[in-house]
Order: sequence, then C-alpha cells, then structure tokens
Amino acid sequence: MEGKENVLENKSYQFALNVVKLYKELVINKEYVLSQQFLKSGTSIGANVAEANGAISTADFSAKVSIAYKESLECKYWLKLLKDSGYIKKEDFQNLFEQSDELSRILFSILKKTRIK
Repeated sequence: MEGKENVLENKSYQFALNVVKLYKELVINKEYVLSQQFLKSGTSIGANVAEANGAISTADFSAKVSIAYKESLECKYWLKLLKDSGYIKKEDFQNLFEQSDELSRILFSILKKTRIK
C-alpha cells in the first residue's frame, strides 16, 4: 500500500492532531482528567489504523480496526462530556464530533466487510 493515499489514515491522523490541539487548550484551562482520557482515545484511533495497515493477517487487521472503532466511540463520549460540562465550545464540539463520527462510520464499514469474508 506504500505510495497510495490512505484516506482513513490521513483522516485519523488529522483528527489526532485536532485532539492534541484541544488537549493543549484544556490543560491551559486546568482541565486534566477528562482531557487525558480524550487525548488517549483520540490519538489511539490513528495508531490502531497504522497498525492495521501493517497487519500480518486478516484477523490481525480486523482486531486493530475493531480497537480503532471502539476508540472512536469513546471519543464521542468524552466530547459530549466535555461539551456538557462546559469545557469546550459548541462549535469545537461539533467539528470534532463530526470528524469522530465520520471515522466511526468508515471503521464500522471496514469491520463489516472484513467480518463477512
């Protein structure tokens, strides 16, 4: 797959960058606990996608995609909690939630296809 653009890898990497930026803002505002959880799940998506791209078997690939999918769901949870507790603005929430939701849909679609085989 070297040389070909990997849309999922690019989107998950961009999402991770946005997660890191929000994490920095949250820490500046002295929010440490929720932001740490969000940082872990948000950066884990791309890391697991990268691992899936280097999988040695279909089962290995499916396992990594499954983890990335679950992390994307967790991100949406932390984002809702951060918004509803007043730590992030509605606009920031909306942008990141949409990105996370898109990643969830892509990952779930991949999971369905790999589990059917």
